[in-house]
Amino acid sequence: MDPIRDIFELIKSRGVKMVDLRFMDFPGMWQHFSVPVNQLTEESFEEGFGFDGSSIRGWRQINESDMLVRPDAETAVIDPFAEVPTLILFGDIVDPSTMMPYTKCPRTLTRKAEEYMKTLNIGDTAFFGPEAEFFLFDDIRYGQSNHQGFYFVDSVEGHWNTGRDEGPNLGYKPRYKEGYFPVPPSDSTHDIRTEMSLILENLGITVEAHHHEVATGGQGEIDMRFGPMLRMADQLMLFKYVVKNVARRHNKTATFMPKPLWADNGSGMHVHQSLWKGDTPLFAGDRYAGLSETALYYIGGLLKHAPALCAFTNPTTNSYKRLIPGFEAPTRLAYSQRNRSASVRIPMYNQSPKAKRVEFRVPDPSANPYLAFSAMLMAGLDGIQNKIHPGDPFDKSLYDLEPEELADVPETPPDLAGALSALEKDNEFLLKGNVFTEDVIDTWIWYKRTYEVQAIAQRPHPWEFELYYDI
Repeated sequence: MDPIRDIFELIKSRGVKMVDLRFMDFPGMWQHFSVPVNQLTEESFEEGFGFDGSSIRGWRQINESDMLVRPDAETAVIDPFAEVPTLILFGDIVDPSTMMPYTKCPRTLTRKAEEYMKTLNIGDTAFFGPEAEFFLFDDIRYGQSNHQGFYFVDSVEGHWNTGRDEGPNLGYKPRYKEGYFPVPPSDSTHDIRTEMSLILENLGITVEAHHHEVATGGQGEIDMRFGPMLRMADQLMLFKYVVKNVARRHNKTATFMPKPLWADNGSGMHVHQSLWKGDTPLFAGDRYAGLSETALYYIGGLLKHAPALCAFTNPTTNSYKRLIPGFEAPTRLAYSQRNRSASVRIPMYNQSPKAKRVEFRVPDPSANPYLAFSAMLMAGLDGIQNKIHPGDPFDKSLYDLEPEELADVPETPPDLAGALSALEKDNEFLLKGNVFTEDVIDTWIWYKRTYEVQAIAQRPHPWEFELYYDI
């Protein structure tokens, strides 16, 4: 089987006219440029295509801007939205002066994490299964200047619109925190999610289910079947692309922003994880909740390094509007079977050894999946290497415990600044195997502090006028 030859057969059979080359910038935005199909040759998969790396956030200075994107032949899919038949190819970034992989290419970093895992002789495949929630709104407006700042989102199914004159208003608007999950017409986006799911299936991505989520205002979830880590990160980028473009077809706008609505549930991205060696699942055993000792150590690594992980898994200032103690998202760094108030949960739906996995419930879908998945894997591997036991499980709701019972249970950082400080102090586990390099971590902390934490801190918040204007 020759992936490159298969691509040229696909191009011929589908009448492809353009090739769209895609790669991930540092903060997590998918980038692309297109070339006519006659520019793609067998040599292209080794030589790559040139572009200006200085215009990509967090990358090169203008005096060292030339970069190459080298397409990965195993990622080819036909773009389901382009008017002209177009082939999408994911790419890895290469430094043309050395022809070596670029350390700040998120996809390259994920490859290194997978290779590092294999060198440890622990497992050969890390399976990841993210559950990325999102909102489908009908209107979004926002603005900020020296003398004003505002945002406005709207949805025809938002409960805040029960009294609006819609000529006529037909009701069926899910109450706050009651969107999980009534049938249509209350679930007004059912058919749109079905369309998204079928397109994903046509792209070779297995969809297990879709449903409305807890919040009013069009919150939804589409669950993809788990897969190897790099492939799953690629699929998550296609997932976001499909969700956004199908929404636009229906004159709606999709957002993966963690907390666009106040006083209702935000959008999380629970990430299921397991390690395998060949055909053997390494997380199944005879310990707590049917886990192996390896799985418990993996959990220990996740919990120990969770504050630093948050810098990648919850990488926006808005992320911490969702991670509020006592509300919908788990903030206590504990583990439990079936318990959704714990930051690490062991699902118990299926008792087959092949289904045994751990679910890290802290992340949200604003994360760059390549960096977030790789960081979680590195934390888990560090737990296995150093036999970090997670302690006793919490099988009671952590939301209902008395303060004295929670005194010794650590929490996620209160904000992005805290997560970045945690990463600054705790990053040696990421540097192993040269997976995350020091320039990656330093640039990430600098970028987030400069362009997000400080930018938000400098601007008045609308609620501050409610609190302080008449002082």
